[in-house]
Amino acid sequence: MASQIRIDRMLSNLGYCTRKEAKARARDGRILNKGILVTDVSAHADPHDIVMDDEPLDHPDGIYIALNKPAGLVCSHETRDGTNVYSLLPWQWLMRNPKVSSVGRLDKDTTGLLLITDDTAFVHRMISPIHHVKKVYLVELDKHPDDSLIAQFASGTILLEKETKPCKPAGLKILGNRQCEVTLLEGKYHQIKRMFEAFGYSVTKLHRQTFGNLSVDGILEGQYVEFDPKSV
Repeated sequence: MASQIRIDRMLSNLGYCTRKEAKARARDGRILNKGILVTDVSAHADPHDIVMDDEPLDHPDGIYIALNKPAGLVCSHETRDGTNVYSLLPWQWLMRNPKVSSVGRLDKDTTGLLLITDDTAFVHRMISPIHHVKKVYLVELDKHPDDSLIAQFASGTILLEKETKPCKPAGLKILGNRQCEVTLLEGKYHQIKRMFEAFGYSVTKLHRQTFGNLSVDGILEGQYVEFDPKSV
């Protein structure tokens, strides 16, 4: 967010109220700028200097959270798709503009690390394949994988159905007991499931362990923690 912005627009963007409602709040003496009552919400101010109802503004520099996604939740904003991950967040965050959204998506039955932010530039930067942001997944298969899959995944030649470009080289470690670890530098639609299906395997469980330098370790399922976007 810019260092100076119209107060009514600021409050609207941060999900507090509409711009029209901001005028009423100012009339009621609920908004302070550097300790002084705001009477003109069209005035510009630094969000860090604004106090609403005796509280500083919530996350004026943007929301960046790492969430441990449970199974059964979708990453879509459409309620018809089922209960979504945004139901785990404070309601006011859902009113922000730009809206909070996930950095890429995890399937409904996939668990693990999901980044959520209202910073659209950060989203594009993280999901762009040119930036090679590493993501590590723990995978359970319907049968034990053959060692030959390691070279196949690393080859960069796997062409998925209805795709025109092969998958980028991916790391595969076989952990035993139908378990393996997959490292991706991209995020095609249902990529891991489709890669294994190309060789006759079905994914029975999928869990994202890391995203860049961030790990889901220490985050309880359904809970989230804040992160510094520069750390990813």
